[in-house]
Amino acid sequence: MNLLIETADGSHTIHSEAFNASYHSTHGSIQETKTVFIDAGLNYFINKGFEKINILEIGFGTGLNAFMTYLEAKNKQIDINYDSFELYPIGVDTAQKLNYPELLDAISDKNTFHALHKNPGLTLSINLCDKCHLNFNLFIDNFEQHSFNSSYDLIYFDAFAPNIQPHLWQELFLQKMYNALKDNGILVTYCAQGAFKRALKNVGFKVEALPGPIGKREMTRALK
Repeated sequence: MNLLIETADGSHTIHSEAFNASYHSTHGSIQETKTVFIDAGLNYFINKGFEKINILEIGFGTGLNAFMTYLEAKNKQIDINYDSFELYPIGVDTAQKLNYPELLDAISDKNTFHALHKNPGLTLSINLCDKCHLNFNLFIDNFEQHSFNSSYDLIYFDAFAPNIQPHLWQELFLQKMYNALKDNGILVTYCAQGAFKRALKNVGFKVEALPGPIGKREMTRALK
């Protein structure tokens, strides 16, 4: 069973009883996503002049990362291909209770947020501007079972913490993500544990420690 809770910035998250963990920082879901995934990830490429960005997400969760990416891409007229993996989807009924569209001043995009949770396995194509789109795929599947050929610019690594899902933070899994990135692609995550950063370096990443969201001193950006 999942429990809806309010975080310190007023935005919702979900506490998973199965994992005894919340999907976002209790210091604020929206501020965490903005710091870790939008500012350090998506805007890294937008600021470099990219007009099309291919994103892989590990851990779709509540869909907040995808929704805030959609809003940023819509505002800046960027073309996005977005593939997300999630073994434990929350479902549309739960998504409809989340207050992200209201807090992000995106009431008119509420149906889009809900649509991200529908029809896993089918591509959702959303017009962002005359020449740009969000092409979104949600896979209810194990990332490990898929083959990738260096096709992504950016990875949002948003799995539960290493003490909860340890195998996802070890070299075998990190190597697969490394292989999925294009040269000069990056991985961003809230985690800054020493063992994790050493594992990233061992598979070939150049690791950068960045100031973390509220409640965390550091976060990690890793460059291929």
